[in-house]
Amino acid sequence: MAAEIPKFITSEDDDDEMGMDVKEEDDEDDDDREKNIENSAMEGVDGGTASASGSNRFHHQQQYQEQPTPPGGSRRCRPQEEKERTKLRERQRRAITAKILAGLRRHGNYNLRVRADINDVIAALAREAGWVVLPDGTTFPSRSQGSRPASGPTTPAVQSTPSVIPAQQTPPVSLRSISSPTFQSTIDYNACQLKSVFVSNSSPYDESSSIRTQSSSLVGDGGDIHDPLLGGSIDSIDKQQIVEMPTKLQERDFAGTPYVPVYVLLPLGILNLNCELVDPEGLIKQLRILKSINVDGVVVDCWWGIVEARAPQEYNWNGYKRLFQIVRELKLNLQVVMSFHECGSNIGDDVCIPLPQWIVEIGVSNPDIFFTDRSGRRNPECLSWGVDKERVLRGRTAVEVYFDFMRSFRVEFGEFFEDGLISMIAVGLGPCGELRYPSHPVKHGWRYPGIGEFQCYDQYLLKSLRKAAETRGHAFWARGPDNAGSYNSQPHETGFFCDGGDYDGYYGRFFLNWYSQVLVDHGDQVLSLAKLAFDGTCIAVKLSGLPWWYKTASHAPELAAGFYNPSNRNGYAAFMTMLKKHGAVLSFSCSGMSMLNQAVDFSEALADPEGLTWQVLNAAWDAAVPFTNENALPCHDREGYNYILEKAKPINDPDGRHFFSFTYFRLSPVLMDRPNFLEFERFLKRMHGKGLNAFILQFLYVDSYLFVYVV
Repeated sequence: MAAEIPKFITSEDDDDEMGMDVKEEDDEDDDDREKNIENSAMEGVDGGTASASGSNRFHHQQQYQEQPTPPGGSRRCRPQEEKERTKLRERQRRAITAKILAGLRRHGNYNLRVRADINDVIAALAREAGWVVLPDGTTFPSRSQGSRPASGPTTPAVQSTPSVIPAQQTPPVSLRSISSPTFQSTIDYNACQLKSVFVSNSSPYDESSSIRTQSSSLVGDGGDIHDPLLGGSIDSIDKQQIVEMPTKLQERDFAGTPYVPVYVLLPLGILNLNCELVDPEGLIKQLRILKSINVDGVVVDCWWGIVEARAPQEYNWNGYKRLFQIVRELKLNLQVVMSFHECGSNIGDDVCIPLPQWIVEIGVSNPDIFFTDRSGRRNPECLSWGVDKERVLRGRTAVEVYFDFMRSFRVEFGEFFEDGLISMIAVGLGPCGELRYPSHPVKHGWRYPGIGEFQCYDQYLLKSLRKAAETRGHAFWARGPDNAGSYNSQPHETGFFCDGGDYDGYYGRFFLNWYSQVLVDHGDQVLSLAKLAFDGTCIAVKLSGLPWWYKTASHAPELAAGFYNPSNRNGYAAFMTMLKKHGAVLSFSCSGMSMLNQAVDFSEALADPEGLTWQVLNAAWDAAVPFTNENALPCHDREGYNYILEKAKPINDPDGRHFFSFTYFRLSPVLMDRPNFLEFERFLKRMHGKGLNAFILQFLYVDSYLFVYVV
C-alpha cells in the first residue's frame, strides 16, 4: 500500500455537468464594490475560503470580459431577485467555511493560521499524512528525503472513477454517519473511520470552471500542474487531473509492531449498593461501540463493600452475573479487580462505596484496624497491614477475609474462567486498589504537591515496629520520625526529608527498611492466597507512581507511600522480586503526560513522571515481570496517546520488549464524543500494530453541499 501512491482523479468532461453558475453581467458598480467589501470582511474574520473564491470570481470576470458584446451594444441585466439569492448563498457558504476552519483548529489539532484559506487546509491534510509541503506548494513524500522525483507524470497503478457525483445521488451510509452528531449504529460508525471537512455550497459549481481556467494557464498537454487551490502537484493525463496523495509517515509507523491488547475501565457507578446494574441498556450500547472498533475487553471493579456488605461471608453476586453475561454475549474479554478498599475519598471518585457495614461496626469499637497518622487521625479507606495476621474481624484475620472473598468469586463464576472470558484478576492491595500506604488522603487535607505522612501509628503496626527495633538492638528506635513534616510540607522544610536529612541516617534507614518491608510482606501474603484461589489465571498487582519531588535526593512522597526509593537506592527491586515469585503482572499508573492538561506545575514540584516511569518499567523488565499500564488521568489528545505508544513499544529496544496490555481510564461520555472517539480508535489501531493507511481526499456533492473527507 505504501509503495502505491493513491491518486485523485476528476474528469474535465464532468466539470461541464457541474457548471460554475458564474455570475452573469452586472453593470452596477455598487454591486461590485459590495462584493469586494464582503470578501475583505470574510478574510478578516477567519480567512475561510474567501481568498480562493475571490480568485475564482476574478477569473470568471476576466473570462466574461473576453466574450463579445451581444448585438445591440447592451448587456442583459440579471434580475435583482436572482442577485440577492446569489449573495445570500455566498454569505452562507462563507459563514459555514469559517466555522469549519474554527472546528479544525479546536477539535482536529490542525495548525492553521488565523487567515487560513483552502490552500492551508489541503496542506494541513497533506502534512497529516506525512508528506512535506513547501511554502510554494511543492509537495512530496518525506521518505524521498526532501527531493521530488524528476520524472514526468506518473500513471497510477489503479485509476479510480471520478469522485464527484451528481447532487441528485443519494449519499452512502458512511456519508450520512459523518454528518450525524451521534452514532446511529455500529455499521454506520464502522463505515466512517475518517477525519472530515464539511463545506457548504450554494450549488455544485465552485470546482470545475475555476480549476479548468487556472489549469489552462499553468499546464500544457501532458505537463505538470501546480494548482494553488489543491496545494499539491497534479498530473494531467488525457484531460484527467490526478492529485498524488501521500502515505502517513510523519509520525512513527507502528505497523508490524507487537500486538498490545487494550482494555477499557468501566465507570464506577455501573452497579448500585444493592448489586444491581444501573443502566444495562446504555451500557450495552456503549460496549457495542467499543466492540465495533476491536477493543479487546473491559475492566470492572468487584467491590467488597457491595458484595459482602451485610454480614461476614454473605455474598451477593447478582449484578456481576448480569454484567458478565452481557460482556460474554458481546464476545469481549474481561479483567476483574478485587477491590478491598473504599471508593469516594480520592480525586476522580464520583460515587461512594464504603467498606462493608460489619467492618465499619468493628472499626467503631476498635479503630486501630485502620491506618493512623502521627496526629491520631484514622483513615477507613482500607484495613491496616497490622491486622493481616490478627484475628480481630469476627474471628478471622484480614488475609483470611480476602481469601474467602476471592474463593467465593472463583466458585460463583467458574464457567467464565473455564471459557476464558476472565483473562486477568487484579488483586487490590491498598487504597485505590494499589500496593501502597494511604499516605496522601484528600480527606485529611492533603493537596498536591505535599509530601504526605507516614501511616504507621495504629497499635498493630507500632507493635511490629517495636519488635523490629528490639531485634536490631535499639529499642529506642521503636517510634516514627518526629521531624517528617505534615501532609502538605515540602522536602526542604523538614529535617527528615531535606538534603542530608535523617532519612539517610542510621535511624532513618532502619525505619524506612521496616516501613517498606511491611508493605512487601503484605503483598506477598495476599498474593500467596490469590494464586491459590485463582490457580491457572493471570494475576496482576497495581502500583502507583508518585513523580513529584522525584528530582530531589529523598523522593519524599515515595518514602511516605512505602517505596524506599531515594536517589541512591533502587526501591522497586524488592517489589519486582515478590511479583516474580508469584508470577504476577505489574500494573503501573503514573500521571505522565496526561497531567500536562490538568494545570499541574511539574517544575515547581521538581517532578519527573517520565523518569519514574522508566525506572519502574526497567525494574520490571530486568526481573522478567510482565508490565501493563494504565493512564492515571483521562487522555483524549494525540500527544498523550503518542506518549503512551512510545512507552508501550520502545523504539530500537534490543530485546523487543513491550507492554503486556494497556488499560484506558475510563469509559465516559467524554470518550464517546466523536472527535475523542476517533482519536481513541486511531490509538487503538496503532497499539494493535496496524499502520495508518494512506488517505484519499475525496470531494462529494450531495444536496448542494460539498463533502471533503479523508478515507
